[in-house]
Amino acid sequence: MASPAFRTFDTSNPRIMVVDGSKVVRKMIEGVLRQALPDMEFVGCETGEEAKAALQSGAVNLVTTALRLPDMDGLDLARFLREHTPQAYIPIIVVSGDVQERLENRSISDDVTDYFDKSLGFNALAAFIKGYVAPEAEAGGEVLYVEDSRVVAMATRRMLEKHGLSVTHATGVEDAVAHLETARAQGKVPGPDVVLTDVYLKGELTGKDLLKAIRQDFGYAKGMLPVLVMTGDANPANQSDLLRAGANDLVQKPIEERLLVTKLLFQLRVGRLLRTKNAKK
Repeated sequence: MASPAFRTFDTSNPRIMVVDGSKVVRKMIEGVLRQALPDMEFVGCETGEEAKAALQSGAVNLVTTALRLPDMDGLDLARFLREHTPQAYIPIIVVSGDVQERLENRSISDDVTDYFDKSLGFNALAAFIKGYVAPEAEAGGEVLYVEDSRVVAMATRRMLEKHGLSVTHATGVEDAVAHLETARAQGKVPGPDVVLTDVYLKGELTGKDLLKAIRQDFGYAKGMLPVLVMTGDANPANQSDLLRAGANDLVQKPIEERLLVTKLLFQLRVGRLLRTKNAKK
């Protein structure tokens, strides 16, 4: 999905709007958000029409919306926001339990900035939203980065390291697989916290082949080892194919730094959260 450019937000007192038909869900989201962002102003709306009216009372830093609202589809609300709000740009996040199906069908419009799978839990949602309105300067974590262009890799590596990430660069799928095999042999499963890979790489193997190796040969599920795929291919069928092959998310080229870092940090945090939960079982 192509994403509009990000703008700088005043994050000292972020105003966050949550649109969901369930009062219980709105209260739960508000509760976890206040723990992560104690100075925020929370605007809870039951319907799309209520959200439209609330926007007239002042600008917001971010909007989350369910796909199914009592009076309209969440995507229709997103379209209205893009066309009628006075702000230059508002991140709009779709929160849904069936977001994966919509992603694979490429039926989420460009009016939406990002999407969140509700099954990951509200604490993960709070971390996700915080990544947009008040990103942490230092996050830590290891990224296995697969890119065959050393010039591109150097620039991207500097970008990620600036945000506190440790980067291991692999020039191709074979190098990436060898790194994962070494980590497993050393008892470091899965090794890196997250994998970032281009789709098209020099040689016979592509980013899709790497996805197959990670999901099938190593047996690492999406929560165990998240994989973020960078692609310049705008073909919805090809994007859908990558998601079905096991990509957690896609980043459209040309890459926007804040979008890439936000998505990486989110996948990193959720991966750690899920690995911790599985270890306690």
